[in-house]
Amino acid sequence: MKIAIVGADGRMGKMLIEAVVQHPDCQLHSAFCLPDSPQKGKDATEFLGQNSGVKVNDDLTALQGADCLIDFTRPEGTLKHVQVCRQYRVKMVIGTTGFSAEQLQAIQDAAQEIAIVLSPNMSIGVNAMYALLEQAGTIFDDNYDVEVFEAHHRNKVDAPSGTALKMAEVIAQAKGRELEAVADWARHGHTGVRKRGQIGFAVMRGGDIIGDHTVSFCGPGERIEITHKASNRSIYAQGSLKAAAFLQQQAHGFFSMRDVIAQSLS
Repeated sequence: MKIAIVGADGRMGKMLIEAVVQHPDCQLHSAFCLPDSPQKGKDATEFLGQNSGVKVNDDLTALQGADCLIDFTRPEGTLKHVQVCRQYRVKMVIGTTGFSAEQLQAIQDAAQEIAIVLSPNMSIGVNAMYALLEQAGTIFDDNYDVEVFEAHHRNKVDAPSGTALKMAEVIAQAKGRELEAVADWARHGHTGVRKRGQIGFAVMRGGDIIGDHTVSFCGPGERIEITHKASNRSIYAQGSLKAAAFLQQQAHGFFSMRDVIAQSLS
C-alpha cells in the first residue's frame, strides 16, 4: 500500500511514518505539513536517522497516486483533505476528533465516492471496549449511574475526547436514547440531585498522558468499571494501518474500526 500522512511533523504523524516504513506491505508515498512548519523540505524519516526520499511538503497535489491518506489532524484541516482525496480518489483513514454534525455529514457525503474509515480511536483495545460497553448498557438499568472519565496530555484541544464521546454514545444507544438528551457535560456550583438516566463526564488535562478512559456504572452497593489506558501511541498507528489494509478491498463507503475488527475475525 502506498500511504500518505498528514501532520507529518507532529508526534502522531511521526509515529505513523515510523509504522509505515517498518511495515513490509506499506510504502511511504507522501508526507504533508503546514506551510510554516520547520520540517518542510526535510526528509520524512530524518527523525529516524534514515533517508526515505520523501520530502515533507505542503502541496496536496503530491497526494496523487497514493492508495490511502491517514489523517490525525483537526476538523478544518481534515475537511480540506477529504475534498482533495475525493478529487484524486484516494481512500482515507481518519482519526481526527471534534467534528460538528455538519462536518461529519460532509465526510459521509464524500464516502459515497471514496472509502473512508473514521474512528475517534484506532486502538483495537478501545474498540473492543466499545463492544463491552454496548453489552453493559443493556445489562445495567437506570439504578446504575453512568460516568465517563478521560485523561489526556495538556496539549489536547478538544474535550471530552472523541473516544469518551463515542463510549457514552454507545451506552446511550444501547439504552435506546440519544446522547444529547442524557449527557451531563459539566458540573459547577449547586447542581441539585443527579437525574436518573444521565451520563456524566469528567475530563483531566495534564502532562504527557497519552489517553486514559474509564466508564463507571455506579449502582446500589456496587460499582463496575471498564478501563482502557494507552501507554504508547503506536497502538493508534498499528490500528490505522489495519484500517488502511481493510480499505484496499472497499471501492467506497463509510466505515468504523468495528468493521475493520469484524473482518479480521471472519
